[in-house]
Order: sequence, then C-alpha cells, then structure tokens
Amino acid sequence: MPRGLTVLVVGSGGREHALAWALQSSPSVEHLLVAPGNGGTAAIAENVPIAATDIPGLVALARERQVDLTVVGPEEPLARGLVDAFAAAGLTAFGPTAEAARIEASKAWAKDVMRAAGVPTAEAQVVTDFAAAQAALERLDFPLVIKASGLAAGKGAIVVSSRREAEEVLHWMMVQRALGSAADEVLLEEYLEGRELSFLVVTDGTTVLPLLPARDYKRLGDNDTGPNTGGMGAYAPVPEVTDDLHRTILERIIHPTLAELRRRGIVYRGVLYAGLMLTPRGPKVLEFNCRFGDPEAQAILPLLETDLATLLLSAARAKLSGNWSLDWKPAVCVTVVVASGGYPGTYATGFPIAGLDTVPSDVLIFHAGTRRANDHVVTAGGRVLAVSATASTFAEARERVYRAIEHLSFPGMTFRRDIALAEVGGSFKPTPPSGTASSRPNPVAPLPE
Repeated sequence: MPRGLTVLVVGSGGREHALAWALQSSPSVEHLLVAPGNGGTAAIAENVPIAATDIPGLVALARERQVDLTVVGPEEPLARGLVDAFAAAGLTAFGPTAEAARIEASKAWAKDVMRAAGVPTAEAQVVTDFAAAQAALERLDFPLVIKASGLAAGKGAIVVSSRREAEEVLHWMMVQRALGSAADEVLLEEYLEGRELSFLVVTDGTTVLPLLPARDYKRLGDNDTGPNTGGMGAYAPVPEVTDDLHRTILERIIHPTLAELRRRGIVYRGVLYAGLMLTPRGPKVLEFNCRFGDPEAQAILPLLETDLATLLLSAARAKLSGNWSLDWKPAVCVTVVVASGGYPGTYATGFPIAGLDTVPSDVLIFHAGTRRANDHVVTAGGRVLAVSATASTFAEARERVYRAIEHLSFPGMTFRRDIALAEVGGSFKPTPPSGTASSRPNPVAPLPE
C-alpha cells in the first residue's frame, strides 16, 4: 500500500491552524507538520521550530521529512520566493511564485496589472517621497485612502478626511518610516463607498475554482470604529452575492487579472484573493492578496467538504480541470477573533487562557497568537484566538460563537460583538453552489511539471 501524504503547513496564525485542521481530516494525509505553528496546531500536528521566513530551513525540513506538499499560509514567505526555492529543490509547494506574489507585495504593481487588464478598481496615484505626496494632495478630494504599497500586515491602509490628517499619516509612513520599506511607495487612492467582500479562488494557472464568498471586519471596534487590524471576524457565505454577481466578479475581475498575468509571462498558482467593494456601479477591487485570508479561512474552511489536501496538491501540480467541483455544507459560518488588550498597538502577552477545555464541542477554536507553556496555553500575540461556529442560520451561528466566548478569559481580552449581526433576521437559506470548475475562455494546455 502506498504511503499517505506528508504535508507541511507554513505559518503560525489562525489561518494556519484552520488549514492544519482541514488537512488533518483528509484521508490522504498521513503526517502533518506545521512550522513554526502555535499552541493549537501542537494538538493536531507536529510543530517544528522553523520560522515561516526561513526558506533554506524549510527546504531542508521538506527534504529530510520527504514532504509531499507544502501549504504556505502567510504572504511574506511567498513574496520572498519560498515557492521558487521549493521548485528549484524539486519540492511541491502550494502558492504563487515571488513574481506572481507581487499582486499583494506591491499594490502599485497590482494597480498597473489591473489597469492593463481593464479590471474595475479605485483610481490611485503612486508617490515615492513626502514632498511629492504633499503636492498631490492639492489635486485630490477627501475622504481619501492612503495605502502603503508593500506588505504591512493589514495595517497599511488608512482613510483620511482632511489634508491635515493626510499629511500626518504620510509623515508617519514616509518620514518616520513607521511601516519600514512597505511605504517606499504610497498610493493616494480614491475612497469607495459600499460593502466589502472577500472573493477567493483556487487556481492552477488555467482552471479557477471559486471558494465561498466571505466578509471580514477590519476595524477594531463595533460598528466599524477604531483602527484597522489584521481582521476581527468574518462570516461566509455572503447572501448578497447572487449568481449574477458571482459571474460578474469572475468575468470582469478574476479571469482578466489572471489573463494579464499570463500575458506578462506569469502563471499564477495558488489562492488569489480579491478584496472588493460592492459599489452602486458594481464590484471594484480594493486589493489583491496572494494567499488565504485571515480570518476568512477560519469562516470558509469549516464549510468545505471537499478533500483540501487533494485540492491543493492538484492545483500546485497544475492538475485541476473542468471535471473538478467543490462540495460545501448547506450552512453558514461565523468567526469572531479574540484579541489582546491594546491590539493593534502595544499589548502584553504570556497570560494563561482559561476555559479552552470547556468550550462546547460544536464550536471550533482556531489558535493564532498562542503558545504552550508547561501545561497551559498562554497568549503570544495580538490576535489570540478565532472562534468559529457553523449553523443553518446566522442567528444560530452567532449565538453559538458568543456563548463559547463566554467560557474564555485572559487579562485584557477583547473582541467585537457585531460580527454578522447585519445578516440576522433575513430570509437567506444557504444552498451549496455547484462549485464546478470555471476554466478561463480558450483554456491552454496545462504547463508541464
């Protein structure tokens, strides 16, 4: 009998715990490693103390342990070329190459791709120094969005309502260098009104498989108040995404973007995440990400019934086809992030988390900023846990999540209380989509392995 797969998940957050949780349930997976992992992944996999950005160390680990598939969670190792290094070593990794990961690592480059592809997006001007930015402000309207072009851990986009406020933010980014090299280029972007949507697809470069649409909550406080964070909660699916809107997003945004990348000689394999604004004139792209969202993954993966390991391995090896389909539970999922007091600013860590063993079994706890210390799980980051529950209605899923959070405690614990509240009381009944593969028009033959 052939051995089962050995799978390595790279990363240490809630997204990586959710990926590990979904992968460990796959009948094709025999061994599961997570590098470096967290206090939650240690309970379902083997944590290996190698940093997500230590690419030579990860290559050596994959060789030593005969890893069949490496699944990369965070954006930084992708932007640094992890997939390229694995390919050079004859190893299989799920995710885009460094060149393709520029779709997230350089928002300025992504804008250029979208303009060339005719993809609807907010108008933006790119500036590279503070004086040029000040001059550009004289010609722009407010409110305005100021975005660091590079990777800023979800904290590089700030809405400003006046020139004075804009200059303060630009000084913070470009003169004080608060975000480091992420703000070498800065976008002054048109402010779009509407509701945000996260639209993720798995692609092998030719075939596109859409995941369930999700919605996340970036602001720290209820009613979208406070500073931007990495994400304070999410839910899936999103009732307002009709079949027509779903088709529009694929035809006007996803397929043209992938086609433009191919025109530039870039074959994109992995997850392509489109952060959209649903405006009165249709969906427009706010940003692209090159990986699963966090916390969107914690809301989408609990609804997926398809074998995740087989799906990601097929995509990484360019072996998806029109015969593929994704199966989903006829349910909704609500995810609430529990964070440290002071996040996204300064916060203390090392606090024991009480109540983890008393949470009802129908609720999932995905660890993010945690570690194991002796017999305890303690806080080790800003976003500490993601609490997810599935149910037939948003009201029921919310009730399960927030009842579960009542079992948890640590000093300074904070969370939003309005995740998916806007969907309560509607008549939406989740029906799994057909999930069939959506091949681009005039598909080309898969690239050789």
